[in-house]
Amino acid sequence: MSMHDQLNEAFTRLRDAVMADPNPDAATRRGWLHALADGLARRQGDFVAAIDADFGGRLAHETLFAELFVTVSALRHSASRLKGWMKRRRRSVPLPLQPGRAWVQPQPLGVVGVIAPWNYPLQLALCPLACILAAGNRALLKPSELTPRTTALIAEMVADVLPPGVVTVVTGGPDMGERFSRLPFDHLLFTGSTRVGRMVMMAAAENLTPVTLELGGKSPAIILPGADLAGAAADIAYGKFTNAGQTCVAPDHVLLPRAEMEPFLAALRAKVKAYFPTEMSNVFGERGRQRAGALLSEAVERGVRVERLAASAHALIDPPDDLAVMREEIFAPLLPIIPYDRVEDALDRIRRGERPLAMYLFGRDRALIDRALDQSWAGGVTVNDTLIHVAVDSLPFGGVGPSGMGRYHGQDGFDNFSHLKPVFQRGWPRTDRIIRPPLNDLHRRLLRWLVR
Repeated sequence: MSMHDQLNEAFTRLRDAVMADPNPDAATRRGWLHALADGLARRQGDFVAAIDADFGGRLAHETLFAELFVTVSALRHSASRLKGWMKRRRRSVPLPLQPGRAWVQPQPLGVVGVIAPWNYPLQLALCPLACILAAGNRALLKPSELTPRTTALIAEMVADVLPPGVVTVVTGGPDMGERFSRLPFDHLLFTGSTRVGRMVMMAAAENLTPVTLELGGKSPAIILPGADLAGAAADIAYGKFTNAGQTCVAPDHVLLPRAEMEPFLAALRAKVKAYFPTEMSNVFGERGRQRAGALLSEAVERGVRVERLAASAHALIDPPDDLAVMREEIFAPLLPIIPYDRVEDALDRIRRGERPLAMYLFGRDRALIDRALDQSWAGGVTVNDTLIHVAVDSLPFGGVGPSGMGRYHGQDGFDNFSHLKPVFQRGWPRTDRIIRPPLNDLHRRLLRWLVR
């Protein structure tokens, strides 16, 4: 059977499962989620080893927290709350339309496609299922072909813990990804680059398939005047250099008051050495290592001050905006640090750039923090830390503009993967009929009164 036929067959089987049980009850959905969470907990050692092998070196504690803990937490969160999310949501009825009742009724969409990337091959493949399955859907999942051991383990575990017709895992490279995007899904979630996200959206448009795109961008960290520099350095060091900077919400660059440059750099160097005393997770693949080297080499050739922090981590001090490291999402352990003279200069710089997936604010002045929140765009924000808003299961996760569209995590994700069906039920007596034709003068006066 050809790859095309296998893909179509997998999709058809999931569609048949939807037709057989279009709206699974809460107990069934909860069982699916707990089965996945329990399977991950039982095989955590296997996943740590598989991801380490795929990366050629991934720190075990990073995998345990960012892949396993975050995913299991999301699955358990949805399992414990989905019954409430499934309930009808009452809406008010205006006086002229009474008596009657109105509500919104969440309904599964059907079959949802998920295309996951390599940088967090477990979390970004299975975390979306916390919302997709909670909403009562079935899922066709394509993990990254660049992490074959992790992908194979995901497929094995899913087949072991879930009954047929709930989640199907398919594998393959770019050709498979293109065909996958053209299937008539009821919704399609893609996580990856903006360039590929555009291609996925174009392919999905052939079937008018709605998409959720989790992309990336250049997520800034802004250190406001009066911030705790040591604390900011600690949080930025962790957020940036975890997974060697290969995190879609990693701080891409730092903006800070000009006078704070040297104290911050000293604190950053100390924290990076403390966090990564002997080793750091690898930059993924030969292509990734070559690209990181090219970004660094271009900066050196242009005379940028480069500070080696530890292992492969480097700070680039005030690089010009035309360098590739300032134009592209970095996705490597390189951190540009850019001074500003006024807070408004930093905010204006962010507003003029493409809207990022994340933003990080460090400060003590509540008014300054609120001003930065109000006057800038970003998919999500953490104040006085990095990354953590993504791990809060009750907060939606998603981008804005070029960094993505749509949301998942928690109830926002449940709603994203549901049809929120509006329903109105007419009551008695039928007072609306008095303004239906044939009309007399009294009816006309009543209508004019209603629109006064």
